[in-house]
Amino acid sequence: MENLFATHDALAVAGLIKARKVGAQEVLDATLARLRRINGKLNAITDFYEGDLLERSVAAAGEGPFQGVPFVVKQLVADCAGTPTTAGSRFFAREPVAAADSIAVARMRRAGLVIVGRSNTSEFGLAPTTEPAFGGATINPWRGDLSPGGSSGGSAAVVAARALPIAHATDGGGSIRIPAALSGLFGLKPSRGRVSFAPLGETLAGAGAQLGVSISVRDSAALLDAIAGSAPGDPYGIPPASDSFLAATQRSPGRLRIAFSHSLKGRPALDPVLVGAVEETAKLLEDLGHQVEQAEPALDGAAMGTAFGTVMAANTFTTLQVRANGRVPGAGDLEPVTRLTAEQGSKISAEAYIRAVQTFHRTARQLGSFFERYDVLLSPTVARTHLPLGTVRMDGSLADYEEGLAALVPFTSLCNMTGVPAMSVPLAWTGDGLPLGMHFVSRLGAEEMLFSLAAQLEQARPWRERRPPLLA
Repeated sequence: MENLFATHDALAVAGLIKARKVGAQEVLDATLARLRRINGKLNAITDFYEGDLLERSVAAAGEGPFQGVPFVVKQLVADCAGTPTTAGSRFFAREPVAAADSIAVARMRRAGLVIVGRSNTSEFGLAPTTEPAFGGATINPWRGDLSPGGSSGGSAAVVAARALPIAHATDGGGSIRIPAALSGLFGLKPSRGRVSFAPLGETLAGAGAQLGVSISVRDSAALLDAIAGSAPGDPYGIPPASDSFLAATQRSPGRLRIAFSHSLKGRPALDPVLVGAVEETAKLLEDLGHQVEQAEPALDGAAMGTAFGTVMAANTFTTLQVRANGRVPGAGDLEPVTRLTAEQGSKISAEAYIRAVQTFHRTARQLGSFFERYDVLLSPTVARTHLPLGTVRMDGSLADYEEGLAALVPFTSLCNMTGVPAMSVPLAWTGDGLPLGMHFVSRLGAEEMLFSLAAQLEQARPWRERRPPLLA
């Protein structure tokens, strides 16, 4: 029973529970035992639910598609009733517990998920790795000296270790897709407005999104079916899907027009391993019947970087002010880069902020024109083959932090700025067996097409049997 998730995804386990072939309590007990044992090696879960909190979580789970499946929620953005949302920060660990679930969490519970804990994240989600001073670094189960990426690294690590089949993740600049790529998982960032953040404020001028990381494509699709939809008064909206996202995984994507790119204008050349992985994936897509050619949108990378940095700094300062509710951080309450980013944000003028948001919108229109010619854009997910612990430093200068950040977000942050959906698919591997995620981007609202393509790729190049050696 402890190895159930090595052979079954979340929907399959829920099917066994519904058919009474296994008991929900039996699954819960075995999963918690495995999670606790593995967490001693990975440091992926910050808080385990126990006693009355766990009992209430079990009672709150509905009889939906994930009936009885254990689940963890990231310590960022999403509130779970009865626990604090620390955002990976010592400063917020003292906050009162959340009085109610955020709407996405409530929908997760109705879908049958049993929340058993909270997963680790970088402080405020600022780093695309998961090494907060508060709680410590999460280890990548593929190799003990590596990070699983971030900021959803805690969720990615437990799913990669097959301790859970799916876990909650958020994405403000790549934080679903980066850990998916570095941990050998599937991860899709939905379109802006697809999943409500209510009752919390929107993040990063609409750049934020949430869903999960999973072993199978269909689990992520079913999770989006469960939590998609706006709440009254939401600032962003998007037309509902024509069918369920799960249904999209069961049909052919048709013949798609796919552009591929492995260049980074104005940046050092990509590792040949990544170039080869993109070209091999392009060849696979051709073999599957798609029209494939090398092309990329003409965008102003420098302006985009400045705009994203402006919005990130302003958001960090404002979030700190709002959540602090008059409290002043002490000397050890915030990591140095978080404090410096907030200070930078406090000095941003209204003009600079509006210009940054206008750059987001201008870039979205330029990308929209590109997707009139192509259905999908393929690239690597991250511009490196692996991520050693300590690569992105939060305890030094902003310059050191930005240097570590540079190779991790150039392909992913574009999608957050523009609001379009994107996914990382584990289709390639290094010579020594580490996963390499391939990044697929499409036009606003095109999640159904991406899920169809992902399911086709999953069937052509299955990855589920590739498991990390650290916990073998």
